[in-house]
Amino acid sequence: MRLFCHFVAFIAALLLSVHPAAAQSVLRDAETEALLNDMAAPLVKAAGLEPGNVDIILINDPTINAFVAGGQAVYIHSGLINAADTANEVQGVIAHELGHITGGHIVRFDEGMAAASNISILSLLLGVGAALAGAGDAAIGIMQAGQRAALGKFLAFSRVQESSADAAGVEYLSKAGISGRGSLAFFGKLQSLEFRYGVSQDDDAAFTRTHPLSGDRIARLREAYIVDPAWNAPDDPRLQARFERVKAKLYGYLAEPQKTLSAYPKYDTSVPARYARAYAYHKSALIDDAMKEAEGLLATDPENPYFLELAGQVRLESGDPQGALPYLRKATDNSGSQPLIAAMFGHALIATEDPSRFEEAEKVLKAAVARDRLNPFAWYQLGVVYAARGDMPRARLASAEQQVMSRRYPEALRSAQAAEMGLERGTPDWIRAQDIALQARAELERIRDRK
Repeated sequence: MRLFCHFVAFIAALLLSVHPAAAQSVLRDAETEALLNDMAAPLVKAAGLEPGNVDIILINDPTINAFVAGGQAVYIHSGLINAADTANEVQGVIAHELGHITGGHIVRFDEGMAAASNISILSLLLGVGAALAGAGDAAIGIMQAGQRAALGKFLAFSRVQESSADAAGVEYLSKAGISGRGSLAFFGKLQSLEFRYGVSQDDDAAFTRTHPLSGDRIARLREAYIVDPAWNAPDDPRLQARFERVKAKLYGYLAEPQKTLSAYPKYDTSVPARYARAYAYHKSALIDDAMKEAEGLLATDPENPYFLELAGQVRLESGDPQGALPYLRKATDNSGSQPLIAAMFGHALIATEDPSRFEEAEKVLKAAVARDRLNPFAWYQLGVVYAARGDMPRARLASAEQQVMSRRYPEALRSAQAAEMGLERGTPDWIRAQDIALQARAELERIRDRK
């Protein structure tokens, strides 16, 4: 029985790996999200999906990975962005992940699980029968063989799905008129990692792999890509320039400041280098140096909302909300009131501690959450405004919105119930408080049932 439990534990670990986002943090940045959506848009269309229904989500994880986890969402690790040299490489990854979505591979995960479980249960029954007959060693051998067969069945199922997603990625890149050069280049990077970490390239080792070997995938994909009309299509220079900015920005935000300053030395006055250094200086509390880099960026493009956002962020987070307002107001206007930027602007208005600015803050923040409800920071700030003017039911409702998104279900339930009691019956806010309470109760029951 212990052997079967080991197999069940292994499968449970695989099940958890399908939804790793729950244990990792999502990175949200207006510029990065706009870039990823623009990179994905032609591929989403080529896949026959609606662009507005597919989310590209950045995960704070240094490993080189991307995955789908149910629904129409592609999760990309920050480590993948850092490893890629071109936007085209990332587009190749997105095309592959869209292949998992259109292939229904997460939904069909149960098929592979069922086949593996059937083999394992059968081997368990045969092993128990042998043990009862007095053949203890034979019983162990039968169960071990059954486990290995079950594992092989499941991993073979996974490799078939990966190959299917590879083929779909080729199709979507071709339909979108995007070259597969980046896809091959990125698989080349993965192959180099396999060599570096000593991953066996023997056919016998295929049994234990969830993915086909990168070398095999490169050989197979190259045949499809080089005959495709899009093979020689040039990379989009504007998309590439945006990618280089975002890559540097993420590096500066996530890496240790000294590593950033080494990778992007002071003599490099390019836009990506200035971006990275601005965050490195800001993290080191070198505010004057950070603002110098931000102003250097603005000198190249004074109307760029993301450069304005950076300058405003440095001022705000260094304790100067008043100095941040001109930058953030202009960034909000120039970005068409992009919700993440607007939320920071609303925060700066509140941080001035000037009650005369709270009305504008409320207007800005309500517009932000109307366009992007999944923004706990904006909900928190809106709650602060409501509380400041004495509207405690709506302050509690804003807290409930933030808490349920942060999976703090007991607090969300209490806040929603308190909001419901103070709101006028039948109003949209009253109904929303009920919805949050129902959601929080359902999640708490689900958690209890798992224990």
